[in-house]
This record gives sequence, structure tokens and C-alpha cells, in this order.
Amino acid sequence: MRSQRPSPMQPPPDEVRRAPSAAVAEDTHWSRPECQAWTGMLLLGTCLLYCTRVTMPICTVAMSEDFGWNKKEAGTVLSSFFWGYCLTQVVGGHLGDRIGGEKVILLSASTWGFITIATPLLTCLGSAHLAYMTFSRVLTGLLQDLVLALGILVQDLPMARPSKVPWRQLFRKPSVWAAICSQMSSACSFFVLLSWLPTFFKETFPHSKGWVFNVVPWLVAIPASVFSGFLSDYLISQGYRVITVRKFMQVMGLGLSSVFALCLGHTTSFLKAMVFASASIGLQTFNHSGISVNIQDLAPSCAGFLFGVANTAGALAGVIGVCLGGYLIEATGSWTCVFNLVAVISNLGLGTFLVFGEAQRVDLRPTHEDL
Repeated sequence: MRSQRPSPMQPPPDEVRRAPSAAVAEDTHWSRPECQAWTGMLLLGTCLLYCTRVTMPICTVAMSEDFGWNKKEAGTVLSSFFWGYCLTQVVGGHLGDRIGGEKVILLSASTWGFITIATPLLTCLGSAHLAYMTFSRVLTGLLQDLVLALGILVQDLPMARPSKVPWRQLFRKPSVWAAICSQMSSACSFFVLLSWLPTFFKETFPHSKGWVFNVVPWLVAIPASVFSGFLSDYLISQGYRVITVRKFMQVMGLGLSSVFALCLGHTTSFLKAMVFASASIGLQTFNHSGISVNIQDLAPSCAGFLFGVANTAGALAGVIGVCLGGYLIEATGSWTCVFNLVAVISNLGLGTFLVFGEAQRVDLRPTHEDL
């Protein structure tokens, strides 16, 4: 019996088998224009996001004087954003995994932008300014993902078949808990500084220019963040282990930044305070090349969900940290305790990540291999 040979017009069987997987692999790679467009849009979106977050900390200084808020009441308003923010992290991350991040970004950005524009109008509604401001900030945080979920239910948008999240497998790994704890610490320490630095500078250096201390630290953060990304990629390309690079970035983002935060509470010089604040905020951006991408290392198949869990923990810690900062200032009359709080929180997360942090995948089934 003669063996059958493939027709000249037909590819060999092994090539036929490879064709679908090759096509899928090809479809997963973006073109250069797509990468450039997405990078530009994500940069713009991130800038707008932080503009929205920082408006209340800056305005709280003047609003506290106009409405007679003490530090406890100001802390309530400053932390209220995270009350709503923490409730939709897991939902938003899971939706991003299922239907794509572009839909999440579009509707969430439109929503928080509209509420930010409408917030000043609430001061004209009555005398309950504290309640109105608190409500608007809770709503800003809450509607960042919730609106998309409701829109999907109402409009019956097509959704991809949900992938099964390996809950038990993920949360049995110490490296996952280390990532969650480190993200919680980095988010909390950042939120405390974000919320209270404008008030600190205004009260400690009353004759200083607001545009200086409200702008300079965040301008420093831009090149610091870009540099941390380039440095991380360079070290990995030079052969350093991924987890070594991740931990180094966290040493910079949590360890060294907390040292400069401590220095803020022990200076009477405006220039030194600006240097310390800029260094602390700038170094915290190194966390983006550390713990933020470590979650992708651990579970790329459900990174949105896992980051949602970690960021929920960070938002909850931010609520407690910002409120606690207001109570400490009101009780002691000193800003040193706030910066000590930042240092303690940062180093607890850093220590946990240094001991238990890993970069090996944990979302694979036992029958699979990490190639």
C-alpha cells in the first residue's frame, strides 16, 4: 500500500495543526501604531485620574477655613473617596479581564470627570457642606467601575466567556499574600501623603506659594516614574532575576521613600521640605515597576482580578490611614506623627515582600508547565 502524500496545494499536516495557534499568537501582538496610541491615551488618562484625585486635598486647605472643618472632619472628607473606590476594585478588574480595559477606561473616566466638575455646585445647595463633599467623593470612587457593570446589564453588551479564577490556588501562595500586603502598604502610604501634604505645607510654611508645593513634587514624579521603568527593564535585560529587580524597586519605592518622609517631620526649612517631599513622592513611583507588575508576574491570566483584590486592600488601608492621620494631628498638634505613620506602614509592606515575594506564576493548573 502506498502512503498518501500531501497535495502540493495543501500544507503538511503538522503545518495545518500549527496554523491556528500561529494565527492566535500573531493576533496577540499589537502593531507599533496601536502601541503608540494606547501609550499616549493611557498617559493622558493617568494624568486626568490624578488631577481628579488631587483636587480635594488641594481645595481642603481653603475649604477647611471657609467651613470651619477641624482635622478630623477634613480627614473624613479626604478619606471618603476611598470608601467608594475600594468597593469596585475587584469588579472593575474582573470586567477588564472579561471585556477589555478600553471599555472600563472610557466609561469610568467620563464618570469621574463629570462628578468632579459638578462637585463645586454642591456647596451652593445648603449648609451641610461636610455631608455634600463626603457624598460626592464617595460617589466619585464608587462609580469608577460600577457604572460600567450597570451599563452591561442594561444594554446587554456581549461579554466573553468568563474564565474560572483559581481562588484556592491563588490564595494558598505566600507570594500572593506578600504582593497584596505590599500593594496595601504602598497605596496607603501614598494616599496619606497625597491627602495631607498640601495642608502640611500651608500650615507649616504659611507664606509659601501654593503652586510650588502643590506642583513640584508631582512634576518630579513624572521623570522618576519613567526612569524606574527603564531601569527595571535594563536590569532584567542584563540578566538579573525578575524577583531581584522587583524587590530592589520596592526597596526604593517603600524603604528609601519612607526615609525622606521621616525627614519631612524634622525640618523647618521650606527648601528642605520641598526636597524631601519631592524625593519621597518621586521614589514612590518605583512601586509601579515593583509590586504593580509583580501581580502580572504571578497571575497573568487573572491579573485584573488579583490587582483589584490588592488595590481594594490598599484603598481600605488608605481610608484608615488618612482618617488616622487627621486624628493624630488633632490629638498631638504635630505633623511628625503622620510621617512616622507613613514610615511604619511602608516598612511593614517592604519587609513582607522581601521575605515572601516571588515572581513565578501561580495561576497555572498543576498539569501545565510555565514555559
